[in-house]
Amino acid sequence: MVKRIFVGLIAGMISGLFTAGGGLIIVPALLYTLKLEAKKARATSLFCILPMVAVTAIFYGRSNFIRWDIGIRCAVGGIIGGIIGAKLLNHLPEKYLKIAFTIFLIYAGMNMMIR
Repeated sequence: MVKRIFVGLIAGMISGLFTAGGGLIIVPALLYTLKLEAKKARATSLFCILPMVAVTAIFYGRSNFIRWDIGIRCAVGGIIGGIIGAKLLNHLPEKYLKIAFTIFLIYAGMNMMIR
């Protein structure tokens, strides 16, 4: 139980600071620390992200950091993309999901270092 709360605590802090806690922190933690199977780790991560994002968005909104015009359009695209991604998760072999996730993390990391 302590491990699970610690994973959430770290992910929440990183989400609050850098807005990146779900896939970057929770999924690997669920996979390797808590030994969840990959599809369950991804789904559980999404469930964990929702309250973190809601609380963080409230604080960012109170500080007038949110561009609502951009945010609403991105949210619509995110909903559509989320539906597509969730359906694909059921059909793609685990091997390809791991490869795609690893490539994404490397790409994201390189982009952060370059910029």
